[in-house]
Amino acid sequence: MDSKKVLEIFKEITTVPRESGHEEKIIKWLLDFGKKHKLGAKKDKVGNVLLTKKADKGMEKVPTIIMQSHSDMVCEKNQGVKHDFAKDPINYCIEDGWMIAKDTTLGADCGIGMAAQLAALIDPKMKTGKLEALFTISEETGLDGAEALEPGFATGKILLNLDSEDEGELCIGCNGGIDTTAVFTYKPVPQTKEFLKYKVRVFGSQGGHSGDDINKNRVNANQMLMRFLYKVLDKHNIELYEIDGGNKRNAIPRDAHAIFGFPKSAKASVVKIFNQVRDEVKAEFAIPDPGVQMELVPIECKLKAIDANTAASLIFAGVACPHGSYKISDTIPGLIEISTNFASIKMKKPNKIVIGSSQRSAVVSERRWMAQQMEACWAMAGAKVTHEGEYPGWIPKLNSPILEHCKKVYKKLFKTDAKVIVTPAGLECGLFSLKFPDWDMISFGPTLRGVHAPGEKLDLASLDKFVKFLEQLLVTIK
Repeated sequence: MDSKKVLEIFKEITTVPRESGHEEKIIKWLLDFGKKHKLGAKKDKVGNVLLTKKADKGMEKVPTIIMQSHSDMVCEKNQGVKHDFAKDPINYCIEDGWMIAKDTTLGADCGIGMAAQLAALIDPKMKTGKLEALFTISEETGLDGAEALEPGFATGKILLNLDSEDEGELCIGCNGGIDTTAVFTYKPVPQTKEFLKYKVRVFGSQGGHSGDDINKNRVNANQMLMRFLYKVLDKHNIELYEIDGGNKRNAIPRDAHAIFGFPKSAKASVVKIFNQVRDEVKAEFAIPDPGVQMELVPIECKLKAIDANTAASLIFAGVACPHGSYKISDTIPGLIEISTNFASIKMKKPNKIVIGSSQRSAVVSERRWMAQQMEACWAMAGAKVTHEGEYPGWIPKLNSPILEHCKKVYKKLFKTDAKVIVTPAGLECGLFSLKFPDWDMISFGPTLRGVHAPGEKLDLASLDKFVKFLEQLLVTIK
C-alpha cells in the first residue's frame, strides 16, 4: 500500500463536492469507483456506501475488517473568497511538507481516511481477508449516516475508524454532544436618521474544531463582538441594524460583524472604546491567536433597527454566554470532559435572530447540564430555546483486542509506543457502540491541523506512517 496512491486518490476526492447534506456527487463517485475496480458496491436508503473486496485465496477464514470514514466535509472559507463548494474543486498547495488549503477547508477531515480505504481495496500486492469500506453521510452536521446505519449493511465485527487527527495516537473513546438553539423575535423600527452608522468587525482569528481546539484559548469572534457592543451600550444609546457571526456549530467562529448607530456626539467616545477593546483583544490573544483583527468603519445603512429591548437583551446575553472548556476530566489526564461552543448569530426572516451553539461531554448528565446553562442564559433574555441533535459518547474499553493488536503493530513498526487517548471531539463510534455493541473499534489517522477552518492542512510525513500502519493492521489481523 503506497502513500503516494492514497494522496493521488485524495486529490481526486478534492474535486468532488461533498458538503454535509449535499453528498449526492461523492456517493455517485464512490459507487463508480467500486464499479471501475470490480468491487462489491451498494448504498443504503440514506446514502451510506459500502465497497467490498473479497478475501484473497487462503484468507477466507480471516475476520472481516470494516474500514470507516465519513464522506462529507465541513465547508468553510475566508471572508471575501470566491469559492462555491457546490461546484468548485478545493484549491490546495504543497508547502513545507504539508498539503494546505489556505482560503478554505481542505476536507482531509475525513477525505484522507476515505482515500486510504480506497487504496487498500485496490492494492494488488496486499493479501487480506474480506475488507469492507464504509462511507457514512453527514457526520459533521448530526452523524446522520451512522444513526441510520442498519444491522447487516456491513458484516464485519472489527471497525477501524479513520477519522482521528494525530498520527501516533490510538483513540478508544470520545465525547457525545447536543445542539442548543436560541431564537429572538424582534420588531423592526425606523432608524434614527441623525445617528452615525458604523460597521464593527472581528476577523482573522484561527477558529478551528469546536471539540479538539476548544481548549486552545482561541478567539471566539462572536464573544469579542459582543464585548465591544456591550461596552458601547453601557455608555451610549445605540441602534443595532445588522448582526452576523460564525457559521457551523462544530467550528469556532472566526468572523463576526455588526452594523450599529449612535448619536454624533458619541463618536469620540465610541472610537475610544473600540481602540481600547481592540488593543485588549490583541494583547490577550497575542500568543494563542495572534492573527485576530478588529475594524470600525463608517457605512451607509438604510436597514430598519432591531427594537431596543431585543437588541439590549441580545447583547447582554451574548456577553454572559459561556464558551470554551468547562471541565477537565478527573480520571483521564488532560481530557476536556465538558465544553461548549458559542457558534453562530444569524438574522433570519421574518424578524428572527438565531443563536447556534453546541455542548459536548461523554457523560449524558453533564452535557445536558451544560445545555441547560445555555438555555437559562438565553431564555432569561427572552429567547425561545430548543435542544436537538444529541448523540452519544464512546465509552472506552481498555480490554479491546483490536487495541492490543494495534499497540503491538505500532511498536513493531516504529520502535515506539502509540499513545492511547480519548478525544474531546465526537466520533461516529459513539453511535456504533450503542447500535452494534459486539463491534471492536479503534480510531486513528494522520496528523491534521486547522480542521473545520480555512488553512486546514495535512502533514505528509505523518501520512506515510499512517498508511504503513493501516497496511500492517490489514495484513496481520487473523
